[in-house]
Amino acid sequence: MRTEYCGLVDRRFLDQTVTLMGWAHRRRDHGGVIFIDLRDREGVVQVVCNPDNPDNFQVAEAVRNEFVLEVIGRVRLRPEGADNENLRSGAVEVLVQNIRVLNPSLPPPFLLEDDNLSEQVRLEYRFLDLRRPEMQKNFLLRYRAAMTVRQYLDALGFVDIETPMLTKSTPEGARDYLVPSRVHHGEFYALPQSPQLFKQLLMVSGFDRYYQITKCFRDEDLRADRQPEFTQIDIETSFLSQQEIMAMMEGLVRDLFQKTIQADLGPQFPRLTWTEAMHRYGSDKPDLRIPLEFTELTDLMKTVDFKVFRAAADLPDGRVAALRIPGGAELSRKEIDDYTQFVAIYGARGLAYIKVNDCSQANEQGLQSPIVKFLGADVLAQILQRTGAENGDLIFFGADRAKVVNDALGALRVKLGHEKGFSTGGWKPLWVVDFPMFEYNPDEKRWVALHHPFTAPKEGHEAYLESDPSRAFAQAYDVVLNGWEIGGGSVRIHREAVQSQVFRALDIGPEEASAKFGFLLSALQYGAPPHGGIAFGFDRLVAMMTGSTQIRDVIAFPKTQRAQCLLTQAPSPVDEKQLRELHIKVR
Repeated sequence: MRTEYCGLVDRRFLDQTVTLMGWAHRRRDHGGVIFIDLRDREGVVQVVCNPDNPDNFQVAEAVRNEFVLEVIGRVRLRPEGADNENLRSGAVEVLVQNIRVLNPSLPPPFLLEDDNLSEQVRLEYRFLDLRRPEMQKNFLLRYRAAMTVRQYLDALGFVDIETPMLTKSTPEGARDYLVPSRVHHGEFYALPQSPQLFKQLLMVSGFDRYYQITKCFRDEDLRADRQPEFTQIDIETSFLSQQEIMAMMEGLVRDLFQKTIQADLGPQFPRLTWTEAMHRYGSDKPDLRIPLEFTELTDLMKTVDFKVFRAAADLPDGRVAALRIPGGAELSRKEIDDYTQFVAIYGARGLAYIKVNDCSQANEQGLQSPIVKFLGADVLAQILQRTGAENGDLIFFGADRAKVVNDALGALRVKLGHEKGFSTGGWKPLWVVDFPMFEYNPDEKRWVALHHPFTAPKEGHEAYLESDPSRAFAQAYDVVLNGWEIGGGSVRIHREAVQSQVFRALDIGPEEASAKFGFLLSALQYGAPPHGGIAFGFDRLVAMMTGSTQIRDVIAFPKTQRAQCLLTQAPSPVDEKQLRELHIKVR
């Protein structure tokens, strides 16, 4: 039997005979002595083959990268000066007494130490990509993170309960992945976008505290932090207030980072309302490592003749905001043009700016910009005062519908913050609270739920659900870390009358509500307790802890941005017999 993992062999095993198994990471022939770095999930150990034993030496000569080996040998200290302080096993080596090839390998399509692999090759040979030490570290960390979450929640009395993978389609959020039923002709299951309704039903069932680390599925366009199937830490609890839930979940995040990567997230997470976050940063998940903030100018621009600013300020949902960049006057015209193209991605039709050469002169002598001549000296003076601009600064402006301004300037703030060295680094968590209940969809000409339609309104806001949905705010909360939303939750509606009100506000009539959510409406009438919860994106959390910029690096067998698995070639056609059994004809 194996004595120990290769990477864990150290001075404890000196002068002992050990049995090791692993992969040949590298083989070196040094003038008649063969060195093999034997690798497993815990790291590598150096194995030495002397020519004294011809049989072993002959086997070692034939070994190539990625051969699977069994090595029996004696642990000894490395020669003086040959230690490798970067390895746990770096002070010792194993003198081979017997070496056996358990399985040879074809020459791998890439070197495991190659840092410049194309993602296509990595995903096509994912079973080899996962052998790379950095990937092994990622997944061992993922395992430790999951165990830390389970231990924290278990200590607080949470119960792990599985919910169905085959469920009912309720297309109110992203697109469902549909699964045809062979038994029920023409009918379909859906893979769950989240266990939301089932975990609420578990609260009605009296389980009080539930959690699950579970797969969820969404058929949506992909990005670096999205996958068609992903893992979330799903949590629900009864009889706790919003503040109590947030405190408990903040403890979970703090415990996870402390125990998994020894990172201290600081004192109590700061809290911002959604309104304040959008006002100051143009985002409901602001990256607080970047100190740049917006300055509100909408009221001021209602008085100017400059059409671009005046027209935006007069829109019912318009906004004019400024973003001051300290020292930004050094930006070249090409850089400004590049940033203008960047904000166009978010719908901005331009990017006005002012370079502050002399803030004591609020005119064309002190300020450099094509727009200065269109703004009066009093307006320019107020812009300088409100933004706090100093000599050598640059002020960017956004003027459009509030959503366009927020999206464009918010993205520009993050891009400039990282590119120009404004980011302070470290971990910057916060809670964003008091989200609107609804947002208006101009294409569908109706209100839609900002989070989901089961979120409870803030106290006193039930009256707005049908009379003025724009004024209804929710008992909702997101936890944000370094500009990434890592979790979102809310207090839920636990009374059937309120839930029906929300459905009416969303233009979901009684028949549709009964067809889609009848089981929930029924359950709420049988003593549903006050309850609330949260869901954390587990892949995203682990990616952040490993320092990866994409969640594919912490998912064992991920999909591409076209939702394909290059390893198994899924999705793929199925034969006609399977389709007939499912009553399906491909059009």
